[in-house]
Amino acid sequence: MSTIRGARERARIEVTAAIKDEARKQLAEEGAPKLSLRAVARELGMVSSALYRYFPSRDDLLTALIVDAFDAIGAAAEQAVAERAAGEVPPAERWVAVSCAVREWALAHPHEYALIYGSPVPGYIAPMDTVGPAARVGLVLIDIVRGAFRAGDLTLPPLADELRADAERMAADFAEGVPPESVAALVAAWAQLFGLISFELFGQFNRVVEEREALFRQTAGELARSVGLRDAGTA
Repeated sequence: MSTIRGARERARIEVTAAIKDEARKQLAEEGAPKLSLRAVARELGMVSSALYRYFPSRDDLLTALIVDAFDAIGAAAEQAVAERAAGEVPPAERWVAVSCAVREWALAHPHEYALIYGSPVPGYIAPMDTVGPAARVGLVLIDIVRGAFRAGDLTLPPLADELRADAERMAADFAEGVPPESVAALVAAWAQLFGLISFELFGQFNRVVEEREALFRQTAGELARSVGLRDAGTA
């Protein structure tokens, strides 16, 4: 019985992967709003009722693709920081390396990036299942700053009085062990990093910036300094 059960589980994994792959092709060709379970089933030679056993609705399939994308970009960030051991590579250099890894993943997977950081899909409400995966890149950046603070290698950035309560709340919510001053700067830096990637990926830099990688690296270093990391270098 265990052999039969194992075969069924492997088959389910393979079919699920095939469904996701076909759905990603649809994202590239038609965009997320036009994702259709019936079209996916047709391309795979499945009847719709069979596909519904894997994904009961379009939103369930979208959620699976979103989680996969967040996990993939998060894994890229985590690998970049793991390859540069704390204590051997300055925190600012680790920050730049993570930022560049995220950009490289986005350029290699533009349609998946657009799914998670582009325009919201009409009618789709992301469930809580997406929250943990969505936080992975941010948690890597937070951990770099936390480590620098513990090592006494963090310069606290300025913090407006009217932002202090909000910054203290954010520190308690998702950045324990990081000073509120750096937490507020982290949120701003996180938004600017992804804004820069989105500008490049969605064409706003066309006929404006030619050396986009150089601009990104320089900006990532500046953002490292903005959160209090010293001597920002390059990856």
